Amino acid sequence: MSKIQVAKVNTLAAHQDCVYALAPGPQPHVFFSSGGDGVVAQWDLTNLEQAKMVAKVPNSVYALCYYSQRNALIVGQNFDGIHIIDLTEKKEKGSIKLGNAAIFDIKVMNDHIFCALGNGEVHVLDIATLQTLRVIKASDKSARCIAISPKNNELAVGFSDNYIRIYNLQTFSKKKEFEAHKISVFTVQYSPDERYLISGSRDAHLKIWEVNQSYELKQAIVAHMYAINHLVFSADGKHFVTCSMDKSIKVWDAATYQLLKVIDKARHAGHGTSVNKVLWSNFNNLLVSASDDRSISVWSINFNLSEE
Repeated sequence: MSKIQVAKVNTLAAHQDCVYALAPGPQPHVFFSSGGDGVVAQWDLTNLEQAKMVAKVPNSVYALCYYSQRNALIVGQNFDGIHIIDLTEKKEKGSIKLGNAAIFDIKVMNDHIFCALGNGEVHVLDIATLQTLRVIKASDKSARCIAISPKNNELAVGFSDNYIRIYNLQTFSKKKEFEAHKISVFTVQYSPDERYLISGSRDAHLKIWEVNQSYELKQAIVAHMYAINHLVFSADGKHFVTCSMDKSIKVWDAATYQLLKVIDKARHAGHGTSVNKVLWSNFNNLLVSASDDRSISVWSINFNLSEE
């Protein structure tokens, strides 16, 4: 039987307000953060002593997305729009206003930017021209989270009306919708093999949906005490972590959905308030977490220990 060892590597006093967004960078050891102070910071996991400021915007940032094909960072500024930062040239390449709504999530695939907005819209834009290709309007409640399945050619969007809606990635037509949770869907992620969609909600439940069975519910888990804000898989796809408004991070077995570890303030000097976002780096299997307590924590997680 295996056991897990968790150790805090560092705590970064990175921002002057809540930290809401994390994104991977151009190299495995690089990541970006942003939050309520509008500062977009770049970090190096090999040297965490000092961050580089990439940009400063007037409003809160809930969503960041790095797009490797153009070495670009997309910044979602609430109540204004998105900014495209060319990391090679180290300058802004363009921006577009998307109305007066909050931007809760951003994903990019094949030069298409997908933005989930607080007014219930999903905007699809061309990254080169910033031309709006489609505006998907499915609800009067917020579009909170986005996941993309290239294998199934599908886009999954979680809404605050409790529904998950599935769209065709090419035509943007709606393929399916289903009431997934009792209240807002805060996070959706496809499993690495794209056989399952996992959702987390303000209702603190984790749900696993079978993609090839028309998104039939496979399993429901009462995973946290309060809202599940985000979830992310490890690089090898064998585990995933959830983070919550209950101040904890939980490590799960991706095959059995068994809870393996709880990372919190009492046991591991974790965050003191809501954990908003997690990023599982390919660099030394380090986990990064961002919180309302204005800090970023870096965690080492070791699965290769045998219990005596």
